[in-house]
Amino acid sequence: MANPEESSPLLSEEKQTTTPPPATAVPPPATGEKKSVAIETEKEYSGGEWTADGVPLGHAGSVIGEPISRNQWDSSLFSCLGRNDEFCSSDLEVCLLGSVAPCVLYGSNAERLGSSDGVFANHCLTYAGLYMLGNSLVGSNWLAPWFSYPSRTAVRRRFNLEGTCESLAKSCGCCGSIMEDELQREQCESTCDFATHFFCHYCALCQEARELRRRSPHPGFNGRPVFVMMPPSEQMMGRSGNA
Repeated sequence: MANPEESSPLLSEEKQTTTPPPATAVPPPATGEKKSVAIETEKEYSGGEWTADGVPLGHAGSVIGEPISRNQWDSSLFSCLGRNDEFCSSDLEVCLLGSVAPCVLYGSNAERLGSSDGVFANHCLTYAGLYMLGNSLVGSNWLAPWFSYPSRTAVRRRFNLEGTCESLAKSCGCCGSIMEDELQREQCESTCDFATHFFCHYCALCQEARELRRRSPHPGFNGRPVFVMMPPSEQMMGRSGNA
């Protein structure tokens, strides 16, 4: 007697013509073996590192859509003299350059950010021209911030620093909807970078310079070790007491 399932017109043609291979019975692994296999599988996806509670260490950062934590700036916007640490003399130099020669300070910041030749001269001379043009027209430096504010965005992106919108969202809870969209958040942060340069221009230049000097060496600095050959010390021959 024929099997009714094989002659049924409701089944697909593939099922009627193809007979599935017989399933091979696989013995279930032991309890200890099953647990070890599960652990190895979890380690493969989590990077092999675990917390004290038995949770994979990479699980928290691998969730899609979870906001990435930002780093804090090393110094605040109005900490013009910096901190009393090993960079204290450098912070005083930054404050002096920002007050007397902001074009030199901006060129130095651009040189630390860029790697091509002529970065310092191009940015310093362009800034100096806009500085003199703005002061001759309206008596204030209002043109140079339009040219220099992208450097703040570049510093923030390179070191994954917290922007103004994100700090406001943490402190007062506003701008929460902007933080959800990455593109909208970045546009808001770029606008805040321009506003910081326009209204607090010299303080912004000094803050960026302090951040760059602490986080990245100058491109002209040769970090390779220098070996100095010391001459051998003079050796004295001992004389015997007997003639």
